[in-house]
Amino acid sequence: MDVFIMIFGALLSVMNPLGTIPIFVSLTKENNKKERHQIAFWTSFNVLIILLISFFAGKYILVFFGISLNSLKVAGGLIIASSGFALLTGKFSKHKGMKQKSVKEGIKNRSEFSLTPLAIPMIAGPGTISLLIAYNQKYDKLYEVFLTLGAIVLSVICIYLVLKSSFFITKSLGASGINALSRIIGFIVISIGVEFIISAVLPLFHRV
Repeated sequence: MDVFIMIFGALLSVMNPLGTIPIFVSLTKENNKKERHQIAFWTSFNVLIILLISFFAGKYILVFFGISLNSLKVAGGLIIASSGFALLTGKFSKHKGMKQKSVKEGIKNRSEFSLTPLAIPMIAGPGTISLLIAYNQKYDKLYEVFLTLGAIVLSVICIYLVLKSSFFITKSLGASGINALSRIIGFIVISIGVEFIISAVLPLFHRV
């Protein structure tokens, strides 16, 4: 159960659906309630597919490119930590390469944006993908795989509920409230990134 809670907490912190709320609200403010719920559902569904592909196919990508697990942990840790710093400084959207104005201009000729930019890179970005690839290598027992899948599904459900309630959350917390929560989550995300890097570097010192 500890593994489940740890993976769920890490995934939800790194994906940070709260950070996506301003973009989601901006993109869907002209849609009615039913349409917003549909967009929230398909965004969450796309995130689920991305997470499952990352978890199950990630190790083959490592083998193909000849990347070691420790190298992935260091790179992923740096990406995750940088995302945490972006949350702390209130520059999460810019860190993801998303500006509300440019996003609006980019979707003028597209009716569907649940895959991009919402699902990827806003929610399931490189940090999340590297996290799952590392978990696939670390938790390879059958019951651990099922626990990981359960954590993935639960985190996606939470993402759906957050996006579905984004307008309510915005009205209730306001911009300052969301920023405050994002900064708290940012500290947790930085800690996850640092822990990733330490777990990769420590074995090198033990060999010396």
